[in-house]
Amino acid sequence: MNNASHYLVFSLDDQRYALPLSAVERVVRVVELVPMPKAPTAILGVVNIQGRIIPVISVRRQFGLTEREPDLTDQLIITSVENRATALLVDAVLGVVESSSDRVVPSSVVSPELNEVNGLMNLDGRTVMIQNLDALGEIGNYTSEFESEHWNS
Repeated sequence: MNNASHYLVFSLDDQRYALPLSAVERVVRVVELVPMPKAPTAILGVVNIQGRIIPVISVRRQFGLTEREPDLTDQLIITSVENRATALLVDAVLGVVESSSDRVVPSSVVSPELNEVNGLMNLDGRTVMIQNLDALGEIGNYTSEFESEHWNS
């Protein structure tokens, strides 16, 4: 494929979403979330992944979906944006797909206000929204705020 990009596809309820694979460090099953007092509302808590304390973002909350308690079948997508690790709580990771750039519709074609979505693609007859990780709840701001409140003296 020319100009092909790889995406990690995940689901929340019956909708499918994708992230650029280049932003994904790994995927792990949900582990115990430790709540953090006074954390920004998007942060559910923190997890300890191999000695690293990582804030967990509620993707459901960010997308305006009905919230629910984490389930043992849920997964955490560990992402890295600007050298900051963040875990995204999702229902399921469906796999990695490759798509050529000519098969991705830019979000600006649908609406110029869709800052959280980089584009849309068709996968097995279903629309998949490719998320803009930088704009997804301004994760960089959340993690910066989290770090300054909880780790700096």
